[in-house]
Amino acid sequence: MDPAGIDGLPEAGTGGLQYRAWDGEDDFPADPADCAFYVVPYLKGTEVSLRPLPEMTSLRVVQTLTAGVDDVRGAVRAGVRLCNAKGVHEASTAELTLALVLASLRGIPGFVEGQRKEEWRSGFYPALADKNVVIVGYGSVGAAIEDRLAPFECARVARVARSARTTERGDVHAFTALPGLLAKADVVILSTPLTADTAGMVDSEFLGRMKDGALLVNVARGRVVDTKALLAEVGSGRLRAALDVTDPEPLPAGHPLWHAPNVLISPHVGGSSSAFLPRAKRLMARQVSRFVAGEPLDNVIGSGG
Repeated sequence: MDPAGIDGLPEAGTGGLQYRAWDGEDDFPADPADCAFYVVPYLKGTEVSLRPLPEMTSLRVVQTLTAGVDDVRGAVRAGVRLCNAKGVHEASTAELTLALVLASLRGIPGFVEGQRKEEWRSGFYPALADKNVVIVGYGSVGAAIEDRLAPFECARVARVARSARTTERGDVHAFTALPGLLAKADVVILSTPLTADTAGMVDSEFLGRMKDGALLVNVARGRVVDTKALLAEVGSGRLRAALDVTDPEPLPAGHPLWHAPNVLISPHVGGSSSAFLPRAKRLMARQVSRFVAGEPLDNVIGSGG
């Protein structure tokens, strides 16, 4: 991101502040050892994100432009604050979630195929109305998804997170309540962060508890789902899936998920829409301003070490 295109940034020279733009090129624009505030390049991959970190001996803040920080968390040194991009991706990811749900339920992929073949594929298709939906991972993205589900007359929306709590919309259940909720869910939406607890959480046991014909939607991280177990369920025709993220990712040519029945795949584009840039710029201006002023930063999810 070119600092000149971000309104509201403190002027260069304020408190000795200097800006250097780096978008993953081989050469760094300055000595990484002088960097105090590192904004991780967006959509450049883990290898690029991590490359300058060992040399950033003066680093005080790592700011990602993603909601998840699983790719950099382990490489951040002790005492360095790690901030995510809460507030940047919620609208875009929630929009895509609804698009995947509706496209899958209403048979849109089949209509596209039918159009190519000049086939009129009329009939009855499932509606989102009157369905039971479970949102697994009820942070800011999960809440934004529920906001957009509200007009669709769902029978019930159940919220699930690591620990139980109460919100203005109602109770949030702990993960331990999942077995009973999955058995009644028509749509299960994954929006949980990738952690040691959630990696592989959606395994054969989890999927086996889902009711016949249910739809699994993953806008979290690919490794939350056991791909082999999912392939077995969709291959049998018992479950359907809509995936914005996969394991492995990017999904290589020839992978069985590409042609698995009842699977809709989008290429991890939940956050990369026109909504990203203005929100990312506002976050950068706010965070750098607070950093320079010595004020508390937003979205601090921990520190390295």
